[in-house]
Amino acid sequence: MSDASASLHRKPWAWVPSLYFAQGLPYVVVMSLSGTMYKNLELSNTDIALYTSWLHLPWVIKPLWSPLVELFQTKRLWIWALQFVIGLALAMVALTIPGPKAFQMTLALFWLMAFASASHDIAADGFYLLALSQRSQAAFVGVRSTFYRLANIGGQGGLVYLAGELQERTGSVQTAWSLVFGLMAAAFVMLGAFHLALLPRPAADTPGAERRAAGGLWGEFWQVVAAYFRKPGIVISIGFLLLYRFPEAQLLKLATPFLLDKADQGGLALSTKQVGIAYGTVGLSALTLGGLLGGWIISRVGLKRALWPLVLAMHVPNIIFLLLALLMPSHLVWISIGLAVEQFGYGLGFTAYLMYMIWVADGPHKAAHYAICTGFMSLGMMLPGMWSGWLQQQLGYPLFFGWVMLATLPSLAMTALIRVPAEFGKKDDSA
Repeated sequence: MSDASASLHRKPWAWVPSLYFAQGLPYVVVMSLSGTMYKNLELSNTDIALYTSWLHLPWVIKPLWSPLVELFQTKRLWIWALQFVIGLALAMVALTIPGPKAFQMTLALFWLMAFASASHDIAADGFYLLALSQRSQAAFVGVRSTFYRLANIGGQGGLVYLAGELQERTGSVQTAWSLVFGLMAAAFVMLGAFHLALLPRPAADTPGAERRAAGGLWGEFWQVVAAYFRKPGIVISIGFLLLYRFPEAQLLKLATPFLLDKADQGGLALSTKQVGIAYGTVGLSALTLGGLLGGWIISRVGLKRALWPLVLAMHVPNIIFLLLALLMPSHLVWISIGLAVEQFGYGLGFTAYLMYMIWVADGPHKAAHYAICTGFMSLGMMLPGMWSGWLQQQLGYPLFFGWVMLATLPSLAMTALIRVPAEFGKKDDSA
């Protein structure tokens, strides 16, 4: 078999796990690891929540430039080239952390990383559809999800723990985080080289030159967008997409600062290593299990019957943070159990949200319409997160987590308004 033929028939196990691990890691770096690093560098909760929430923007507007990935070059080239760009950005973060204006410089680099990561998502998901048959796509959907989650656990768990360990050994927060980002930079350069060599070359992965010459893609793109906004009940659907995670969008920005803040500031005074264990490893593992169980429940009874139990499973456990803020436990085991319960519920409820997006996107343009749904999802996380740090500093942690419980009401109201078919999501669903 020739090299080209071998490339076309390369087993998905050779590249699907690494591709989706590479997709998940920069997202968790931008959305979570950056906040932990800034907290270690003693930035205020207001600044952390405001500036890191803005980093959602590339994912909000991602559908607007997705045609560029179709128009210019192959998705295979976009994948490995963007991985090298992300590796370069990570290396630059490592170099700028110890220097002057570290916050401004690292934030600019996180912006670059966010746009590269969002573009990488477009290319990777499109490549997955082109390089695999429909049967293989279905067979590997669990694999891609698992390795994406492993990247999240590795980032929020392993890398945060490593940063804490290096802080203790070196006595310097800046040195510790520089080493962590340097390690990630080297890993991403190797991933880029690996995918440059080993990604298959499907015949369908072309730059779309014919459509570019005719100007057809842009016109088709706007037709697809218009079709999304003509869907029945789309205003209520968009309201649900924006407000379903309204309480969680605020809580997530303050979860790590709450765990790290000293007791006199109302926090639990955990070390960075302990946060990596309790929140990044135990919590995210519980979230993954909750997501798997949520998917199984929907497959058995359908989204309509499962919706309210899963919505309540997502929002009610937020009371864990209120109890932690009031009781101030010091034992890591009890804190980890509380975080596991909250994250397990989050995983259950988020599955219902993902399935609803699939239902909204259903139709002749489901891939593009699903991308638009994810844009609204990211906007629903960005806007509430921006003010959450300021609000917490005005209220203190107990009242802030009390507000988070109250903030579930818009989500519950939108849940009451949406309508889904009774059988949608069941295993034998033909829709």
